This record gives sequence, structure tokens and C-alpha cells, in this order.
Amino acid sequence: MEVPSDTGLHIPIQAKTQTFHHPVGPVAYDCVKVILVRDGSAFLFSEFGKQTINVGDAVLLCANTLCGSEPEGQITVTTVYMDTDYLIDQVFWQHVGLLCDRLDARNLAEMMYLEPAQILRLGEERAGMLMPWLDELVRLSLDDHYGRRFNRIQALWFALADVIAPFVKVSSVRLSPSQRSRTRPTTPRHRQFCPLREEARKIAELLRASPDVHWTLVALAELIHMSTSQLVRVFTEAYGKTPLAFLSMIRAEELARLLRDTDLPIEAAMRQVGWHSRGHAAQLFRQYVGITPVEYRRLSTQAV
Repeated sequence: MEVPSDTGLHIPIQAKTQTFHHPVGPVAYDCVKVILVRDGSAFLFSEFGKQTINVGDAVLLCANTLCGSEPEGQITVTTVYMDTDYLIDQVFWQHVGLLCDRLDARNLAEMMYLEPAQILRLGEERAGMLMPWLDELVRLSLDDHYGRRFNRIQALWFALADVIAPFVKVSSVRLSPSQRSRTRPTTPRHRQFCPLREEARKIAELLRASPDVHWTLVALAELIHMSTSQLVRVFTEAYGKTPLAFLSMIRAEELARLLRDTDLPIEAAMRQVGWHSRGHAAQLFRQYVGITPVEYRRLSTQAV
């Protein structure tokens, strides 16, 4: 019997190989990304600052983490995109003997993976072992019959993870949920296998549409008829950040675009995204992007 096509469905694992000749980002994705360098090199800037990546390196980015790159000539990478709920489920089954339920799995992930952006120095030989698996995963990602090849796709990811996992930095230091939600690092968010609440989506769309507005928690909560504590809880469950931390990330992303694509003076660009203190804006931009606005403008100018 012919297996129905899965086109249009949400697929928890996908892979894509791309070559970049021009600067990218900074941009954030609502999923976990593992990026493996196949050829060339680039400057990467994210919450770890500015670093160089070369053949043999892999980059781990948690959900809602800004990252941009400046190729040195060109760079070819294969990126594996993974749904965060899918990964949380794997954490649960990996540690099933210690955990009561998937909520415990989320808490364990928050304890272990404190750094949202990491560069993993695998080495060329070890990275070369991964290339056939990556190529097959890319081919299967283009297949319309995901369900039919599900076991093979999982097997490929598990083989990749087995090689990469020992290089991922983990910590035994525990932060409380309120501490984590107010800091820059975020682990994969956990949607508890239910649809995203409309209130959270509405606030996120509003912040993206008008990052220049002087938003407060009180004003945002009134718009969706919630208390501020309810708003913070609902939004953080959905996006892994409080609304105001999410707004700072959006402003950093928009400021980078203005510095890259326009000739606006830096201070004017800061005001346009809603930041009116140059020192405060520069500090937040560096926290999210990894370099200062002045350095980012200089790199963008050099690229042109």
C-alpha cells in the first residue's frame, strides 16, 4: 500500500547543506540547530562573543539564540534543525531511571545545558566521519515520505549525537526557573505537547511588529487581560524567555539589520529600535550578538 506523502506536516528533524559567500544574520530560530562546517571558514558572533569556525568545527545553538556569521571568502555547512519537544523527549528516555516524567526531563535539561551557544571543536578527522550520515540525512529531509523513513532518520541523528555529545559543555550548577527566564541563555523550550497559547503568540507578534515602543509588563498584560505574573509564566513557557528579554533579542536583531543594510548613524539606529541609551544598547547588543554595534558596522562595511 502506498504511504501517504508527509508534505506540509511538521517534521521534527531536518537537514540542509548550504554555501554562504555573504554575511548572515544575526537571526534566531525557534528550534535547536547543530551546524557542521564542511568547507571554508567564517567569523561567528553570538553569545560566546566573536570566534572563528573552520572545517572540523560544529556549532550548537539552542532555541531563540541569536547568531550571525561573516564568511572568510565562503563557507559550506550542513545544518540539522531539531524540534525542542522532540529533544526533551530524548532526554527523558535517556535518563528514565532517574526521572518521574517529562517535566523532570525539562528541568534536567535546564540544569545541564546552561550555555545556549557553543562551538564544538571536533577536529577534521572526526568531523569527516559524520559527512556520509549528514549527506543521507539531507537526502531524507527532501523525501516526501518522512513517516516511511522515520527509523532511518532517527538512527542517523543518534549516530551523529553519539559523536557530538561528548564535546557539549554541561554544568551541574542549577538556576531557578525565574533566574533562567530573565537571563540571556535559554535551553530548548518545552511546549508540553500542546498548542502554543494564543496570548503568548499575540504578545510575541506585537513585540516583533513594534520593537521601538517602550513596552512594560503592565501594558502587555493589560492587552491580553492577564496579571503580569501570569503573562511572564505563559510567555516563558512558550518562548523560553520573559517578554522583556524576548524584546531585547528582537531589538538586537533589528539593530543588526539597520547597521548592515542602512547608512543610519549608530545612535539613530539604536533609537529606531527603541533603545535611547547608547551604553545600555551597546551592552545588550553585545550580550545577544557577541560583538559591539561599532564592530558589527565595521564588519558589514568591510563585507560590502
